[in-house]
Amino acid sequence: MNTAYRKRLPGTQLDFFDARAAVDAIQASAYDKLPYTSRVLAENLVRRCDPVTLVASLKQIVERKRELDFPWFPARVVCHDILGQTALVDLAGLRDAIAAQGGDPAMVNPVVPTQLVVDHSLAVECGGFDPDAFAKNRAIEDRRNEDRFDFINWTKRAFRNVDVIPPGNGILHQINLERMSPVVQVSDGVAFPDTLVGTDSHTPMVDALGVIAIGVGGLEAESVMLGRASYMRLPDIVGVELTGKPAEGITATDVVLSLTEFLRKEKVVGAYLEFFGKGTAKLTLGDRATIANMAPEFGATAAMFYIDEQTIKYLKLTGRDDELVKLVEMYAKETGLWADSLTHAEYERVLKFDLSTVVRTLAGPSNPHRRLPVSELAARGISGKVENEPGLMPDGAVIIAAITSCTNTNNPRNMIAAGLLARNANRRGLTRKPWAKTSLAPGSKAVTLYLEEAGLLPGLEQLGFGVVAYACTSCNGMSGALDPAIQKEIVGRDLYATAVLSGNRNFDGRIHPFAKQAFLASPPLVVAYAIAGTIRFDIEKDVLGVDAEGNNVTLKDIWPSDEEIDAIVASSVKPEQFRKVYEPMFAVSVDTQEKANPLYDWRPMSTYIRRPPYWEGALAGERTLRGMRALAVLGDNITTDHLSPSNAILPDSAAGEYLTKMGLPEEDFNSYATHRGDHLTAQRATFANPTLKNEMVIEDGKVKAGSFARIEPEGKITRMWEAIETYMERKQPLIVIAGADYGQGSSRDWAAKGVRLAGAEAIVAEGFERIHRTNLVGMGVLPLEFKPGVNRITLAIDGTETFDVVGERKPRADLTLVIHRRSGERVEVPVTCRLDTAEELSIYEAGGVLQRFAQDFLESSKAAA
Repeated sequence: MNTAYRKRLPGTQLDFFDARAAVDAIQASAYDKLPYTSRVLAENLVRRCDPVTLVASLKQIVERKRELDFPWFPARVVCHDILGQTALVDLAGLRDAIAAQGGDPAMVNPVVPTQLVVDHSLAVECGGFDPDAFAKNRAIEDRRNEDRFDFINWTKRAFRNVDVIPPGNGILHQINLERMSPVVQVSDGVAFPDTLVGTDSHTPMVDALGVIAIGVGGLEAESVMLGRASYMRLPDIVGVELTGKPAEGITATDVVLSLTEFLRKEKVVGAYLEFFGKGTAKLTLGDRATIANMAPEFGATAAMFYIDEQTIKYLKLTGRDDELVKLVEMYAKETGLWADSLTHAEYERVLKFDLSTVVRTLAGPSNPHRRLPVSELAARGISGKVENEPGLMPDGAVIIAAITSCTNTNNPRNMIAAGLLARNANRRGLTRKPWAKTSLAPGSKAVTLYLEEAGLLPGLEQLGFGVVAYACTSCNGMSGALDPAIQKEIVGRDLYATAVLSGNRNFDGRIHPFAKQAFLASPPLVVAYAIAGTIRFDIEKDVLGVDAEGNNVTLKDIWPSDEEIDAIVASSVKPEQFRKVYEPMFAVSVDTQEKANPLYDWRPMSTYIRRPPYWEGALAGERTLRGMRALAVLGDNITTDHLSPSNAILPDSAAGEYLTKMGLPEEDFNSYATHRGDHLTAQRATFANPTLKNEMVIEDGKVKAGSFARIEPEGKITRMWEAIETYMERKQPLIVIAGADYGQGSSRDWAAKGVRLAGAEAIVAEGFERIHRTNLVGMGVLPLEFKPGVNRITLAIDGTETFDVVGERKPRADLTLVIHRRSGERVEVPVTCRLDTAEELSIYEAGGVLQRFAQDFLESSKAAA
């Protein structure tokens, strides 16, 4: 801590650390040119680093260099229950491993405050057309997840610095935005910027408040929890200047889907984006949060907005304490984090986007950055007149229509717009189609309160959009079962069935096993498509129905005006609603429960929670990087859903067969996501996505889609899990060969854990998504990158080869991939070692994050003794 830069914050009894003075000491007047992100990182360094590290690190920031790693100490960690639970399962396993070697397990605790919100485990078994849907879905959630919830409750009593928000209260991101983040933290008399990492790739939603919050994998979160710095090089910080304003009838969803396409094309993968300009000032905080939420869909690490009047207005709207609101404004203005203080900020790259160019839009199918203006549906062969037989579902049927929580329910304008459209549709006699499973899953109970205040909830319920949960639901693949008759018709007629949801992810196979593709849309458009009933429909022009007077009704007849939306928001969304929800949720109370045993009593027959195997078996052995065989040869855009799906477990899958063997009834199979605390179930999800295309598996001259592999050297094609079992029995080291953008999507640590437990020692790809690459390192898997112009195709890799990796491992070093072909030919290919920092190299060499911590913990314990 550098006390020379500790000063009194004017008008308060609090101190702060003067990053401006420290930066300007490196180079005169340099602070005024720094982007917002750099200013926050500089404060973190000034407050947390020793003087030698501080000077070297600040030079990197001031000179815009990326030669040295520097430490970042996030103020807190936030987790949803899936990755949060698996992280805590790992820590419980770490306690066991340390106890077995004579250490004190009770000393293993999160050092950084850790907040876990149970929000990812509820499936929409009962749709929003059932008035008792909420209670029924919660009862099913509790029954199915009893093992998980027992463990989560134990963690709250067994670990220090862990707080749990129980199920049924909302989602992590919206609670974080509406209450958890104070924007400015206070600890030991010092005020400083709130910063965090979260075990969900959409953690950047709270970037809208000017809070640096990034999504990380569970393994990286574990490292931060345990008090280790998150090491980084200076990120690529890109300015995004927004101009103009959205046209009448254009929602924040339309804006963000258009921005997602634009920013993906501009190749901002891994960058920190900072939005500024006159267009930004016109966006509400809810609009900003809708944009920031989809940072991972841009490929960006963060999507920052400066602190300004909109920030203050939102803090007041959501019922924050008056003293906190004053502190945020005072601190931001004093330290150069207020928007007006950043007029001279310089960016290495500035992108410009005109908000007035945005049209009503969807995204899809299959990718969130695949923008699809609704006016172009017909031209792209998706919509168009289809002759349907009476009594049967149409081709293109919308079987899931979900207003789901993550991207949109934080935004009152979006939710009020949906409510007004539903009200108008009901007045004209329109109804949802019977095959559309509709649902409303707000991310906060405050949404229900303001919809009730506005008198709009009954209209949504009438159209089948009753509240089914305060949870993640369909966006995470938790859409629940379909009506058996509908499912039978889809299969029997081989229908092209679809989902429309107001979420952020629509990868093939994610939303529902029977929805062949999915489309992202604004909440009011979700309601409109439930009425239309098919994606093969020109939503702008085609007739949605006929009213009582015999008049045709189209979308423009029921779409609410911006003026009405804004008026309802102003009159119906109130601070007391947020206080009513959050004050009891976060009330400080003395926990009178006895502390739990520091070692968890693992349930031997559980398929949800099992002691992790990271210190035993194959994982305890040496990684030779020699004689590796290909488990899979894959193309571009492999997502973490391909690597480890999260949706429903089908009975004929490897995981389904295992659960049956363990005595679990099919109705309680639950999702892959909920079973990730049990490696024996989760392993069977590795490459289990039915849309996977392993190029080693050829049938009738084409790559066969599905969870398949080819065992070598026999050349036998099997289900993926049987191949993994075979290789595990042989103790055969494996490698995965892939194309560009490997590991897109959710920050799913099991996408790395699964391949490592299968025996994979290396992944060679044309490029990696950031979070997945760090997860691979955290599991002791070596990420390697082909040089430009070189890939599996130019090298004619077919999976019959064996592979070695040779060379001295250093950050970003050139190594050699040696390919041994079946013919006896030997090919040497230079590849880049994607261990990007000295810290990552250290973690990899130790075997992974947990192994590294265990070694350090035991060594420090011996030294102390």
